[in-house]
Amino acid sequence: MELRLPDALPAVPEPTIAAAPPAVRKRTRPRRSEFLYIAMCRNVEVPLAVLLLLAAFLGTNLGRHYALDDFLALRITVKNLLMVVGFSVAWRLLASGFGVYTWDLVRNKRDEALRVFGLCSTMSCLALIFPAISVTGAFGYWTVLCFWLISTPTLLVVRTGLRMLAAGNVAPVRDVLILGSGPRAVQLYQQMADESDVRRVVGFVDTFNGTAADLVRRRHLGRLDELESVLMHRAIDEVLIALPMKSCYSEIQEAIRVCQRVGVRARYHADMFDHGGNGRAIGDVAVQVVDVPIAKDDHRLIIKRLIDVAGAGVGLILLSPVLLVIALAVKLTSPGPVFFAGERYGYNRRRFRMLKFRTMVRDAEQLQHLYEDQNEVAGPIFKIRDDPRMTVIGKILRRTSLDELPQLYNVLVGEMSLVGPRPMATRDVQQFNEAALMRRFSVRPGITCLWQVSGRSNLGFEDWIALDLQYIERWSLGLDLLILARTVPAVVRGTGAA
Repeated sequence: MELRLPDALPAVPEPTIAAAPPAVRKRTRPRRSEFLYIAMCRNVEVPLAVLLLLAAFLGTNLGRHYALDDFLALRITVKNLLMVVGFSVAWRLLASGFGVYTWDLVRNKRDEALRVFGLCSTMSCLALIFPAISVTGAFGYWTVLCFWLISTPTLLVVRTGLRMLAAGNVAPVRDVLILGSGPRAVQLYQQMADESDVRRVVGFVDTFNGTAADLVRRRHLGRLDELESVLMHRAIDEVLIALPMKSCYSEIQEAIRVCQRVGVRARYHADMFDHGGNGRAIGDVAVQVVDVPIAKDDHRLIIKRLIDVAGAGVGLILLSPVLLVIALAVKLTSPGPVFFAGERYGYNRRRFRMLKFRTMVRDAEQLQHLYEDQNEVAGPIFKIRDDPRMTVIGKILRRTSLDELPQLYNVLVGEMSLVGPRPMATRDVQQFNEAALMRRFSVRPGITCLWQVSGRSNLGFEDWIALDLQYIERWSLGLDLLILARTVPAVVRGTGAA
């Protein structure tokens, strides 16, 4: 993206340098993920409790008092509506009393389970009013007992899922690099020091001649012409540009081009440039800035995350017998652990442990250097079609892609997505020699991707990267669904599997 510079810029008074940055306060309030978790519990549990009560009613009456057709023909009366409203209000009041919507009281999962059990037991006692006022006797004491038995475990399972969803949907603390070393850069550092649970300044990049403040000197990471190298070798989430507006036009332009090439988000003051409508003005760290996004970032990502959680959760449940059989096969056919947890580069070059069923001998990573000269793939990727380290069951798992199934757990906890560029091993990424290759890490990695459904190992490294960048540019929910639909026949055919 080429920025258009205005002919003249309004004079902006430079802030003065404070004597010393304020001390970072210890966090005394819940993180954003904790706020989100409590908010989801508040909105989900009342309708869920009503549904559980209805399920208990159905379970104890279908076949006894009503056939299914008779039940569907029942009319909703004012009395029934009042019962539901009263139950909902009582649930919300008692939930507050038991503290299940107070983070400090449910931070520990054992304490949370006890409070949820107390809430469900108390509500079951209150529900004994319903059999007493039931005219037909259909809502009996067995219904209340059934509700009591299913409510606590169901709520705890749902709360576990909501914890995972909240943790995966809210990004961790973002590492920020400040471009500049003058008064404006110091002021931004001081402002972000008060937002330490949101952003963390990892350092400054600027070319200066011994005039910078002490806090800049201690955190100086390189000169302006070294920005690309710094971004390639450090996990940086965003670059906040704080260079002087009047004297650093070309340096700022080049910095933004570098950020786009490497795949790191860049931000700068809103009135700094005429950005041609390509930026997005946001209020942040007490400064009005313009966001230059690298990948699409809007409400659709929330829907994508919901699809990931639902798909991974359902997949793990439905495939649990298959997972058990594969685990036994791996364990019985070769010595070593069932799972292989390999370190991979993920979103914004953050490392995580990606799970797979073990398909090679136990010390495969230590033996890799012996086979480097047999690598069949050009570029930094290591791949041998008939790898001698592969086990007998491993060859079958690789050919059918069943070894990838444990990654549904990585999706559930937010480290991966169902669809996205495949995670790369640290060995491969450390051999990248082009900054543009890093842009593939600007989105969450996935179990399947365009490369997966377009030939897999039959494609060269350059084609693989091109497909990843094409996915980032074209991303939409429709494209994700199309890739998921094409994944099944691709796996069944086994084309390019290695």
